[in-house]
Amino acid sequence: MTPPPRLVPQAGPAVWTGASLSPADWMLPLGAEAAAELAATVAALNNRRPERPEDAPLPHLGPILQGVAERLENGRGFVLLRGLSLERLEAEMAVEAALLVLAAHLGTALPQDGDGTLVGRLAGPTAEAEAPARFHADPADAVGLFCLGQPREGGSITLVSAPALHNALLKADRTALAVLHAPLPHRAPEPGAEPRLLPVFSTTSGCFVGRYDREAMPETLPEPAQIAALAALDAAAAAPGQALSIPLHAGDLLLYNPQLVWKRVHAGEASAADAAERTLLRLWLATPFSRALPESFRAVFGEITAGATRGGVPAATKMVGG
Repeated sequence: MTPPPRLVPQAGPAVWTGASLSPADWMLPLGAEAAAELAATVAALNNRRPERPEDAPLPHLGPILQGVAERLENGRGFVLLRGLSLERLEAEMAVEAALLVLAAHLGTALPQDGDGTLVGRLAGPTAEAEAPARFHADPADAVGLFCLGQPREGGSITLVSAPALHNALLKADRTALAVLHAPLPHRAPEPGAEPRLLPVFSTTSGCFVGRYDREAMPETLPEPAQIAALAALDAAAAAPGQALSIPLHAGDLLLYNPQLVWKRVHAGEASAADAAERTLLRLWLATPFSRALPESFRAVFGEITAGATRGGVPAATKMVGG
């Protein structure tokens, strides 16, 4: 019989509330020099995809990206690079190539569908979403969202700190927190397959891991205690001042660690058939400084050791995520 988890408070810069942060805590403004350097590097590559930083040197932007990688794993878990204007890259394919240059400096770009697509296209956030906000977890160590065009008026990305929610439940509802440390059923991508059993909160090799993929769970969970625990978690996330909403502007690149920072997905962020609505480009990354994951996460990531190349969508599997 598995012993109950030891519930202890989390500490460090990854424990934050939206009300406690200012833009200076999470935004890095970039000047024209960074965008020009990136555009020149894309041109020099001549349609070759870099796999390592040395394949696409960025003398100015490279050290900034190294600092971003440190923040994602050991800082607050997210960074917004503002002002990465890529107007001199006229074709969208060139913009995708630029994002893959950035990916090579941060880790390894992961496939987002069975065809091996490395840059996903998403609709931008909307103020008109009617469905309630849901949490979604991408199978990656880091996620990048680049705002290609101005989102519709009123749209924003909403982030919450997973360890901060853990601490909020530790104070308010330890019973719910214990349930969230236990395995919860998640739908398997293959029809008819047995559900995956994954915890929302866990600790592996001394590192906190939080993964809340409500979209992958059954609408009705089998046990009343599980339903109550998720309701308590959603209530904690909705508490005033807990979340941080960030309006995205053209040229913004939001990077976050989904093991530490969760993003709310609104109905308006689903992939859209109308190309005019596709305002966000997405990267999934495996990062060399990632933390170890629980054994049960092997079903999602393939590998669970720290720093492994892991995650993404295997071949012949339909695109997921938001």
